[in-house]
Amino acid sequence: MTLKGMVKGTRNMLGRYVGKWFYDKGIPFDAANSPYFTPMVNAIQRARPKVKPLTTYELSGPILDEEVEEVRKWIKEYKQSWPRISITLMSDGWLNKVSKKEFVNFLAYSLKSKAFLSSKDVSRTKNDANFYVRLYDQIVEEVGDKHVVYFITDNERTCVSAGSKLMDKMKHLVWTPVLRT
Repeated sequence: MTLKGMVKGTRNMLGRYVGKWFYDKGIPFDAANSPYFTPMVNAIQRARPKVKPLTTYELSGPILDEEVEEVRKWIKEYKQSWPRISITLMSDGWLNKVSKKEFVNFLAYSLKSKAFLSSKDVSRTKNDANFYVRLYDQIVEEVGDKHVVYFITDNERTCVSAGSKLMDKMKHLVWTPVLRT
């Protein structure tokens, strides 16, 4: 067998093992397009043969803790860029059909990046326009009203009313509902 044939056979074997893992765990195929996939494979290739696979405990404990800390640092740096670049706040409501709980998620978007900010459980509240004005006002204050130039909300009637009221209150803010097709 030629060296080229051996490399092709090794790559095929690697593909089979990686494929089995994808199939067994129901991992979407586009996960192979993740910017972290190739570095992971490269790190595995560089590891010594005696390096043991990670345990469930390691993945769900110390390694997860390190990743969470890295994300927190990244979000802190991202937030520090807001005075220079400004952001768009986005919100969207959703219903958990199993628990029957309602949530509103908030995200920040800028030309630099995007980040999840928070999720609010609104199940036990009176979801009228005044409630949403208070909720939107609270998130704008948390972010810093001088950093927010645009606010996108759900197109539900109460959210539309609240968005208009928020714009009246904060003259520098542009608000629009998402138009769903």
